[in-house]
Parts: sequence; C-alpha cells; structure tokens
Amino acid sequence: MKLYRLSAKQTLPITIERAWEFLSNPANLKVITPDKMKFNILSGVERSMFPGQIIQYEVSPFAGYSTRWVTEITHVKHGEYFVDEQRFGPYALWHHKHFLKPVEEGVEMEDIIDYKLPFGILGQLMHPILVKKQLEGIFNYREQKLIELFGSVPGAPKTITFQTI
Repeated sequence: MKLYRLSAKQTLPITIERAWEFLSNPANLKVITPDKMKFNILSGVERSMFPGQIIQYEVSPFAGYSTRWVTEITHVKHGEYFVDEQRFGPYALWHHKHFLKPVEEGVEMEDIIDYKLPFGILGQLMHPILVKKQLEGIFNYREQKLIELFGSVPGAPKTITFQTI
C-alpha cells in the first residue's frame, strides 16, 4: 500500500483574517479550481465552516470522467487550520490539512495532503503519469488565482513537493 503526500506553501500579502475568511469558505473552492475540471458544489456550503460539515461536489478530474466527491470538515481552529477528509470520491484516501501562519510579509498558507489511489498497482502506475501532474497543475492554478485576487510577495518562495510515505 503506497501513500503519497503533497505539500504546498504560498505567502500572500494579506492579513490572516482575510486569508481565513476566504480559504475557510467552502464556496471559494470553486474560485481556485481550474475551470476545465467542471467543479460544481452540490450542497453543504450554506453555513460557515464547522467540524462535521459535509460538502458534496461534482468534479471532472480528466476529460470524459465525472465523479461525485463528498468531504467532511473534521477539524477547525479559527484562523489557524482546518482539515477536510474525503468520505466518497476518486481517492482511496484523501486527508487535507490547511494551515495559516502570520509572517512578516502577510500570511503563509500551507497545505499537506496525504492520499492513496484506488486500483492497487494500476493506481500506483497512474500516479506519475496522471495524478501527480494533475495535482501539481491544480496547485499551480490555485497559486496564480490567489495572486490575482490578493497580490504577491516579491521573492517569496512557493513550493509544491510530492513524496511517498
């Protein structure tokens, strides 16, 4: 059984309050997801984020394939972090931690996603060919969209790393 980890960091020149307001609103996930994924929120964003919140989406991770994705917000510490976990969807496991930390330039966002692919060895073979590239593309898109919305910090490093754990 292979588990994978994606880690991403980005610094934005905004307050932690503004970052939290945007990132903890599940409806904004559509804003920072590439249009080509046909991301559509079906339910669960009527209230502010809370532990136990169930959110349903429809998404097309690649052409010709659409799926429902159901996540649960399992942990929330206002202004610091929240965790979403897939309950049903395209991954065998999806555990996504979102951290916010004030820094001199504004706020540092860090995402840590632990995930497992379905279909055993076939899923593992698809990781470098399809899944890793797609996730990297999604996070690159998100970085650019957040810069469009909030500006950038000159010289601030952005990192996306993958590892097998």
